[in-house]
Amino acid sequence: MIYLGCAGWSISRTYAAQLAGEGSHLQRYARQLTAVEINSSFYRPHRPASYTRWAGAVPPGFRFSVKLPRAISHERRLVDCAQALAEFFAQCTALGSALGCVLVQLPPSLAFEPLLVERFMADVRKVYPGPVALEARHPSWAEAGPLMEQLQVALVGADPARFALDAQPRGWSGLAYWRLHGSPRTYFSDYPSTWLQALAPQLLARAEAGAATWCIFDNTAGDAALGDALELQTLLGN
Repeated sequence: MIYLGCAGWSISRTYAAQLAGEGSHLQRYARQLTAVEINSSFYRPHRPASYTRWAGAVPPGFRFSVKLPRAISHERRLVDCAQALAEFFAQCTALGSALGCVLVQLPPSLAFEPLLVERFMADVRKVYPGPVALEARHPSWAEAGPLMEQLQVALVGADPARFALDAQPRGWSGLAYWRLHGSPRTYFSDYPSTWLQALAPQLLARAEAGAATWCIFDNTAGDAALGDALELQTLLGN
């Protein structure tokens, strides 16, 4: 299974006809794509009832990725956050089986510190046994692959890449997670068809190797993300 979607499920007028039909934006979106990333959880908490409602709006195979709150990743910087983690997971695990992954995006200034990561993941595992993808943005994380494999944490492959090895998913081989922010204009630019054509076999190769394979378009400032996801879906033959 390849989990393909966008950072959010809003449907612009440009693609309304392709995602037509009855229901909410989420219901219409989930009939076409297989995953979505909830970014709003980074900024504010959501009630468990909201997560339950969203899970009830999508087909059985659809999956959500939920972004860890910035209070944990950016304000506490992964330190002394056991209580905050417990509160977050008490909310988002209301998705039930529709919770496919948790995304941890780190601030660009947060360097790789193995002991810090081990302590943080020990706190995470007390409340959540499922898949975790980590988007690091400091160059020192180029060295983090072996520890992430040991901790069963995937390192996000990002575009635009910020440092050596950043363009490809690394770390735990059981999960491959691409986050595509748009290039050359981050959050705005769409991807050329030739770029998507080169990406499609990479996703298929990871999925065929047994990895839970995610591809999330975060170029959502306009409507590029949804167009890119729909085009890539066609290239994958889904």
